[in-house]
Amino acid sequence: MQARLNPLAVAPDVLKPMIDLSMAVAKSGLEESLQELVKIRASQINGCAFCLHMHTHEARAKGETEERIYLLDGWRESPLYSDRERAALGWTEALTRVAETRAPDADYEALAVHFTPEEQVKLTLLIGTINTWNRFSVGFRSIHPAGRSRAAA
Repeated sequence: MQARLNPLAVAPDVLKPMIDLSMAVAKSGLEESLQELVKIRASQINGCAFCLHMHTHEARAKGETEERIYLLDGWRESPLYSDRERAALGWTEALTRVAETRAPDADYEALAVHFTPEEQVKLTLLIGTINTWNRFSVGFRSIHPAGRSRAAA
């Protein structure tokens, strides 16, 4: 696979607000571990290898376990995730697949049990942000670092 273009190199000024938004969301007060799980799950759904590489590394660096990362795609069948994490992951899937799901009431109701209205907005912005980054990386075929080093070998 070959990268199509580097959007940050081509249009840094227009992407700066997106970077600033990502940084603001990261500092929003949602648990770092939850944020990484959401980023990984959305990136799994979207097939974004670049983001999966980045966010699994970041999750590990922040103390996330290998087991929880490996089982994230099967979170519904695993007892390793808290009720709050389950609500966030359900909302992540609903919004990432919004054309299919239309954000079902059941997913919102689960979210509302575990997240304040303000946290719901923060989480929804996180989900939207990672989905946008996934579209940049998938659309422009961003190559994750391990792929570059392996291809060069």
